[in-house]
Amino acid sequence: MFFSSFFTEIALFFSWVLYITSKHSLVKMTSAISFLILVAFVFHHARSTTITSDASSPEQPYRTAFHFQPPKNWMNDPNGPMYYNGVYHLFYQHNPFGPLFSNQMYWGHSVSHDLINWTPLELAISPTQPFDINSCWSGSATILPGNKPVILYTGIDSNNRQVQNLAVPKNSSDPYLREWVKSATNPVINLPNGIQHDDFRDPTTAWLGDDGKWRILVGSQKDKTGIAFLYQSTDFENWSTHESPLHEVAGTGIWECPDFFPVLVDSTNGADTSVLNINSRVKHVLKVGLFDYARDYYLIGDYSSVNEQYVPQNELTLGTLRYDYGKYYASKSFFDPVKNRRILMAWVNESDSEADDIAKGWSGLHSFPRSIWLDQNQKQLVQWPIEEIEMLHENEVGFQNTNLEDASLLEIEGITAWQADVMISFKLTNIQEAEKLDPSGVDPQLLCSEMNALKRGKFGPFGLLALATYELSEQTAIFFRVFQNKGQYIVLMCSDQSRSSTRVGLDKTTYGAFVDIDPQQEEISLRTLIDQSIVESFGGGGKTCITSRVYPAFAIGEQAKLFLFNYGRESVMISDLKAWSVKKARINIEETVMCTDQ
Repeated sequence: MFFSSFFTEIALFFSWVLYITSKHSLVKMTSAISFLILVAFVFHHARSTTITSDASSPEQPYRTAFHFQPPKNWMNDPNGPMYYNGVYHLFYQHNPFGPLFSNQMYWGHSVSHDLINWTPLELAISPTQPFDINSCWSGSATILPGNKPVILYTGIDSNNRQVQNLAVPKNSSDPYLREWVKSATNPVINLPNGIQHDDFRDPTTAWLGDDGKWRILVGSQKDKTGIAFLYQSTDFENWSTHESPLHEVAGTGIWECPDFFPVLVDSTNGADTSVLNINSRVKHVLKVGLFDYARDYYLIGDYSSVNEQYVPQNELTLGTLRYDYGKYYASKSFFDPVKNRRILMAWVNESDSEADDIAKGWSGLHSFPRSIWLDQNQKQLVQWPIEEIEMLHENEVGFQNTNLEDASLLEIEGITAWQADVMISFKLTNIQEAEKLDPSGVDPQLLCSEMNALKRGKFGPFGLLALATYELSEQTAIFFRVFQNKGQYIVLMCSDQSRSSTRVGLDKTTYGAFVDIDPQQEEISLRTLIDQSIVESFGGGGKTCITSRVYPAFAIGEQAKLFLFNYGRESVMISDLKAWSVKKARINIEETVMCTDQ
């Protein structure tokens, strides 16, 4: 039973005691009436009271305001995102009992009507049966014909083997899908012969071929060869393995959290997972998480469901395409039929210690949802924060055609620097004088580390100083450098965390990647979302993305500042700047209703 306050509980107790012990009929009647009034007040109050998380507490300076995270405890991979009967669903790997990863994982569950504000629900899937008793690991959701949602997930069985299981809603008329029922035929896919017990996990969203068969991928490895096993089914319960994997690459280790989906070659719209190649208008993306490196890599290629062939146009190496070149892993995409787009989310883990997680009482958050599509050059994907973020915008500031001279610094004022959305376009002149660099064999992350935000070049570093103190003792620098090589120009994007906090014992890795744009033909753009302890940056219109987790000791709340800077020897023109404060989203807010017997 819910009581509005400690004092209400005391009043209820004494009114009841007075009723029981009194021998005077008038006192007894008055006590009974008082008790009933108090019960009615409590009942009414319980129905209308909301519970909120303590994310904005001054004791929790690193809780985010508009990025998804549960009220407390551990969270990692996003699982089974989908849209069903007017509601967006997000499931996630969760330890409901503490802030550290557990050997018994559950599926948390939250719902939203706009992908911004999230209502928490009961745990969706828990380790209760022999086929998942040791954990319910990651998986995916598929909407079957007739608008029937199903979930496939990895269970760690009683023998510690990874097997694939099926769950369906107990009541599909409930738009929130609060309860899920596990199939009596579980596991629907057993561990393949010759595969280690802990190397077989994370089934993808299913797609339907022209032959009426469903297909899924499951990540695995054998002798350090990463494998995407292909399975087929006509009824979603009886699955058979295809004679050969859809794809495999030697030396890459275990593949986990795979994703496989179509992208249109001539549109920024998304495509449903079962859309196949029609008139060469579709390519397919295979994304795999390399566990040994905690990075998500992807391939773009051609897929045929007739002969189950996938031919990628790029190779999977440690230098190949990544969704994000910072802290971004175990990503999952889904097709949103409301706005005809594909949406991507990922786990962004902490950069402090387990002791810090225990002190905070939580660990892990999810990236802000991104729309994702194929670039016009068909060589890479483009990502951009979903447009719903505009619901949270306020206090817009902006200016145009402002010159940043050599070694200059300009504060962006008028917005909340610790919760912000900033869009900048840089224009360069005399670019033919750029320094020379041969990018072949160059590790851009190492280059960013060696040429950090304080090392001056010809063109760059220039960009943004986020979550900075006024005197710059703390700062997270997101910046560009421009080079030339044999008549071609190279744009380097960096996120330098080396001075992000005066705290010790933090991961302050500097991240970096090249941006596939020609600064002669287009301006260099940067968009950055700043939210307390996460900085997500999108360079070149979303061609290169870098996410960082930072924990300043002093650049917190109103003490945080936001600066434009140019430390290069050549001036840089800011052709356009727009920035907004970003309001706090309604996350982990739920209606509490008292239950009564009927």
